[in-house]
Amino acid sequence: MKAIIIGGGVGGLTTALMCHARGIDCEVYEQSETIRELGVGINTLPHAIKELKDLGLLERLDAVAIRTYELFYANRFGQTVWHELRGTDAGFEVPQFSIHRGRLQGVLYQAGRARLGESKIFTGHRLGHFMQDESGVSAYFFDRQGRHIKTARGDVLIGADGIHSFVRAKLFPQESPAIWNGTILWRGAVDWPQFMTGRSMIIAGGMQAKFVLYPIAEGSAPDRRLTNWAVMAKVAAGGAPPNKEDWSRQGRWDDLRPYVQKFNLPFLDVSHLIEASGEFWEYPLCDREPLPRWSHGRVTLLGDAAHPMYPVGSNGASQAILDARCLADKLKSADNAMHALWQYDQERLPMTTQIVLMNRKGGPEGVIDAIEARAPDGFSNIDDVLSYEERKAIVRGYASTAGFAKTQVNKAA
Repeated sequence: MKAIIIGGGVGGLTTALMCHARGIDCEVYEQSETIRELGVGINTLPHAIKELKDLGLLERLDAVAIRTYELFYANRFGQTVWHELRGTDAGFEVPQFSIHRGRLQGVLYQAGRARLGESKIFTGHRLGHFMQDESGVSAYFFDRQGRHIKTARGDVLIGADGIHSFVRAKLFPQESPAIWNGTILWRGAVDWPQFMTGRSMIIAGGMQAKFVLYPIAEGSAPDRRLTNWAVMAKVAAGGAPPNKEDWSRQGRWDDLRPYVQKFNLPFLDVSHLIEASGEFWEYPLCDREPLPRWSHGRVTLLGDAAHPMYPVGSNGASQAILDARCLADKLKSADNAMHALWQYDQERLPMTTQIVLMNRKGGPEGVIDAIEARAPDGFSNIDDVLSYEERKAIVRGYASTAGFAKTQVNKAA
């Protein structure tokens, strides 16, 4: 069995490590000339960290990330809507990590180089064509000048090449462009004085205007942290995204300022934090309609190429990691490659489809929207607005659907 993996991001590199751990030969092809530590903060949930721990990466992740201690959901005035402990502090066997996306990718990349060997990871290789037959699949790669530089042959081809997936576009040539919901997301990170426990995460405001804050690494001094922030605001009705949906567009303070003024948080001057950050990035919030299937013969999709979703519920990278584990297991155990991909679809597609649709409604953070709809100017007693059990149903119901409820994660594999 040999797998050709398109994309050197979190999903692609995790898939390579999972395949290698099961004795499956694989090669990774990344179109960028180098694999660089780009992006800002993300959260990786216990169900995904459990998989990375099984790959022997927990110690390395601990060295570059923060173990999230607690999570607060609040309204735009900073009033607590929901509070819970996270990760090992909540009784999970493994932590939740708040981490710089690039550093997570770096951990995976270095592990891939050490385990697979550098000859198995190709950069500067853009997939330009692939074709399959009864005995395998061939992939044709080109450089930035359009010159053919390599042909790879394998049993399966895995498109882990992101929301702009070349593989997906070839499998579904009639699909419409990515769907923008009219929301812009601005994100940045700054060395900042520690707040609360130094491992706390805060999400304030609903889908109309949201502010997110959490530390992702140690800072320049013991009482400081590299702190990730995000502002999400509805700016239009939606439709075609105003800019290409990637992280390369630098944000402008003049565009962001009107939405920052919507937050009146007692524990933080949001404007001061963002001004101290210097540069930050702008991203139109996009996803795609769920597909009826990912696999076509010997070719399949994984991660954002398969199920791009709004970044609520801390689930994008985590679901890609779960995809990788499932797919590698199926490739190891199935009678043949095509049967393995069919089994992978049957297990992973229904769950991720439901998460994509739930994230459009705010995911677990929808509890904030429910409170703000009933008490837009704040409240004196949260239970008078929405009972504890009603709030719990929203938050914990999402966790169960996404597969990271404590009983799901802690049960024996």
